[in-house]
Amino acid sequence: MSVVNEALIRDVVADVLARLGGVPAAAKPAPAPAATPAKSDCGCGGKSSAGPARRGTFGVFEDANEACAAAQESFLQLQKAGVAARVKIIDIVKTMAAANAQTWGKLELDETKIGRLDHKIAKLEIIKLVPGVEWLRPDARSGDHGITLEEYTPFGVVGAVTPSTHSIPTLSGNIVNICAAGNAVVFNPHPSAARCAAVAVRAYNEAIFRETGIENIATIITKPTMESFAAMCKHEAVRLLLVTGGPGVVKAAMQTGKRAICAGPGNPPVYVDDTACMTRAAKAIIQGASFDNNLLCIGEKEVFALDRIADKLMAQMEQNGALKLTNAQLDALTKAAFTIKPGEGGGCGHASVNKDFIGKDPIVLAKAAGVNLPAGTQLLFAETDANHPFVVEEQMMPFLPIVRVKNLEDGVARSLEAEHGYKHTSIIHSHDLEALTQMGRALDTTLFIKNGPCMAGLGLGGEGYLSFSIATPTGEGVSNPRTFTRVRRCVMVDNLKIY
Repeated sequence: MSVVNEALIRDVVADVLARLGGVPAAAKPAPAPAATPAKSDCGCGGKSSAGPARRGTFGVFEDANEACAAAQESFLQLQKAGVAARVKIIDIVKTMAAANAQTWGKLELDETKIGRLDHKIAKLEIIKLVPGVEWLRPDARSGDHGITLEEYTPFGVVGAVTPSTHSIPTLSGNIVNICAAGNAVVFNPHPSAARCAAVAVRAYNEAIFRETGIENIATIITKPTMESFAAMCKHEAVRLLLVTGGPGVVKAAMQTGKRAICAGPGNPPVYVDDTACMTRAAKAIIQGASFDNNLLCIGEKEVFALDRIADKLMAQMEQNGALKLTNAQLDALTKAAFTIKPGEGGGCGHASVNKDFIGKDPIVLAKAAGVNLPAGTQLLFAETDANHPFVVEEQMMPFLPIVRVKNLEDGVARSLEAEHGYKHTSIIHSHDLEALTQMGRALDTTLFIKNGPCMAGLGLGGEGYLSFSIATPTGEGVSNPRTFTRVRRCVMVDNLKIY
């Protein structure tokens, strides 16, 4: 694959930002050959994919129907190009994600204003861990009546929604998985992270076009709205949906009438008992909860510690980069970080997260709490009860509530309540096999991590593979190339069985 130099990346960034109303465009690379515009609406709810797609955009479109038509055309090209082209595409995406991790990480942080730059960079550097075509091995059977072959084949065009929390990493990992399966993809990104996503899509497409002649294998809608999402879902070419986001967009996807793979919300609990190593548990909890300022959906969000070891755990957390808040400081932070809406009919009020605090650095939270933050502090924590807003809500801040529990049964029950039945992620620090088994069965989460940080559940410090789309509501789990395939069976009756 040809190396993408820094000058080209600067040109790509400048060009896409210009299209989106940003800085003036620099000199553009030579566009793909021109073609006639796509045909008008065919009356079936989306634009006909029969006509050639508009050229020279390298995946960046304002119109959802044009983006879908372009992706459909590229899917048909990929079909003809075969598995070798898929391998090239995957290699391009993985290589470019790592090579441009610093540039794109900063671009995303500048746009979204959430998370940490070092972790934005790290999330792009690890795209190499996303599986590719090697996952699509066919299954063959032979017997007295011939042979049967089952293969994993593509759907066509996948319509995808990406979050603001991990915009370019999620997009990049999705391209690897979806294209490894032989599909093309259309992205309706989160509006708060659409510009950086468009930069990456254009850069990927330019490199892929030079290597394969396919221009729009991944397309993106530059001004995403619920209307553009609806148009993408309705388009005849889009056969499958992939949604990574909150409850609202997941619900919308599941009501479209098309098959949807949904990576929904999580509120991962952590249980710690007296058989765990307190130092190891404290370090793992801090590492996971502080990663990208706790934006990960798998990140540790609340800790339930056995009463007799809670003080030891908190002492180890203080010694390893976390700051404990007093009750008064916790109250001040809570008032700033949550808006309490009055309850209906005289009931209890409901807390909602103040978006100004999501993904912010610990110093922002410390200022709201009225405390000076020592250098090197990665995480704030405090002791709370089980009904505290920081326990109940998926708050996505570098803060952890610590709740004391009486025994294993109490810890599991509290964890189950706090997880809200999302079946996303749960974590335990214990060397008691009964505790490990009981919590695993009760929580029934897609990811269950034992004696490690949350990232170990995605192959970072634990065995396994990476994906930023974990399908919990719809049950597919950690997405991989097989997630985006149809299983087809080909049967030869009474022949080709040679023994």
